Amino acid sequence: MFALNSQRPMTKSLRVLAAVLGYPNAQLRSDLPEMRALLQEERVLSHSRLAELDALMDMLSRADALEAESDYVDLFDRGRGTSLHLFEHVHGDSRERGPAMIDLGQTYEKAGLILAEGELPDYLPAVLEFVSTQPVREARAFLGEMAHIFNAIFGALQHRDSAYASVLGALLELAGEKAQPVKPPAEEALDESWAEPVVFDGCSTKGQAKPGQAQPIHIVRKRDMAQGASS
Repeated sequence: MFALNSQRPMTKSLRVLAAVLGYPNAQLRSDLPEMRALLQEERVLSHSRLAELDALMDMLSRADALEAESDYVDLFDRGRGTSLHLFEHVHGDSRERGPAMIDLGQTYEKAGLILAEGELPDYLPAVLEFVSTQPVREARAFLGEMAHIFNAIFGALQHRDSAYASVLGALLELAGEKAQPVKPPAEEALDESWAEPVVFDGCSTKGQAKPGQAQPIHIVRKRDMAQGASS
């Protein structure tokens, strides 16, 4: 088994993995060669994981643009098991989800990072950008705390025969954890759970946000915002 050097920097790899999980628009696809080079440069992942990520990036670079974007929405925005919103896997629609969001947002702020308006703190690419700012030991511990969620998403992606499973496998490797895919339970499609309730038949308790929309994440340091406001 690949032995991860616990002191080896992994900032670039975490940021690349965060980016790869983003909506595959033209900008992301044009950045793939640079992202591939950064992974090779840092070499914190095993050869097998790097090969899997290469295959994913090759697939994204060769795919028809509209097809790649449509497939992404179908994969991540229309199934609970593959959702990139981590609290979906922990709290679902329970009351605990709101306070957990607030706590995580405050964690970002204490680190000098804030989310753009309307973006949620539990979105995995945002979480990874935050983790990339932390010292190696703390970063690995943070990833390790999420290993059970990563394995759940990993299992759901493997069940869908998705090359994106390689990203979750890479995150588990960076956490020093073994990839143990969890078999996904039968689930209701998000499109159905987000449907409008029948008139005068009560309100949906499963959420109100609109599915099927790209969620680009932009985390910026507070000092950068201050400089932009003063210029």
